Amino acid sequence: MMKLNLTRPLAFFDLETTGLNVVKDKIVEISIFKVNPDNSTETLTTLINPQIPISPEASSVHGISNDDVKDKPTFIEFAPKLDKFLKNCDLAGYNSNKFDVPMLIEEFLRCGINFDIKKRKLIDVQNIFHKMEPRTLKAAYKFYCGKELIGAHEAEADTMATYEILLNQIEFYKETEYTNNDGIKSFPIKNDVGSLSEFSYNQNNADLVGHIGFNKSGKEIFNFGKYKGKTVEEVFKIEPQYYDWMMKAEFPLSTKNIITEIMFRGFKDSSIIVK
Repeated sequence: MMKLNLTRPLAFFDLETTGLNVVKDKIVEISIFKVNPDNSTETLTTLINPQIPISPEASSVHGISNDDVKDKPTFIEFAPKLDKFLKNCDLAGYNSNKFDVPMLIEEFLRCGINFDIKKRKLIDVQNIFHKMEPRTLKAAYKFYCGKELIGAHEAEADTMATYEILLNQIEFYKETEYTNNDGIKSFPIKNDVGSLSEFSYNQNNADLVGHIGFNKSGKEIFNFGKYKGKTVEEVFKIEPQYYDWMMKAEFPLSTKNIITEIMFRGFKDSSIIVK
C-alpha cells in the first residue's frame, strides 16, 4: 500500500453527535486515526457525555443512546487529552470541513481552548470525491456512455443524453446489489419503470422539495426551522399561526397544498388547491 508523504501528523477523525446543529448540539463520540510522518499510526476513540439528550433521529443513525454515555467523560474533561493528541496535526475527514471541524472547534471553544486551525491543513475526502467525480449531466454522460456531451445545457441535447444515460445505467447496474440504510439488500436497478421510480425518488419527502418529510410512523414532519422533526399536525394544532406564516411566506405552491391538506385534514372538504 502506498504511504502518505507527510511532514507532520495527519489525523483522520469522525464525530458522532446529538444532532446536526453545530451551535446547539454536542459530540457523543470521537474517533481519531493519526498517521505520523514515519507512517506509524495511533488511534483514539471514546464516547463523550454531551450533558444534553441525544435526539432520536441522531441515535437511530449512530446507535448511541443516552444510557451509553451517561457515565462517560464530558468534553471539558476529555478536552486536554484530545488537544494534546491532536497537537501539530493536520486534519482529514469525510464532509469534515462542513461539519466535523466546525463542531470540534465549537466544543473546544466552549471549554476555553483555542484550537487554532489557521496553521493546520484540512483535507476533506468528500470534496475530493465530488470534484473529481462531478455530479453533472455532462459528467454522467461521459461516465455511463463514454462520450462527450455536445450541446450541453441545450434542452434537446440534455433530454436525449438523459435517455441514453438511463439505458446505460440499467445495463451497468443490472446485477449490482444495493444495501439501504436499514441493511436491507436488493437489486433495484431493473428495466422496469416502477422499480426505477421507487429507487430514484426520495420516499421520505411528503412534498416535492423536502420541506415536509415523514417520520418512522408515517406522519408528516417539518424538515426545517424551529419545529424541525415535529409533526406538522401537532404544530398546527398548538400554533395555527405557523400555518398562516407558511402560507404567506415564499414556499412552493406544492408545499402549501400539502400543508393545507394537513391543516384541514378531517374536514369534510379538504381538497383545497392553493393558487
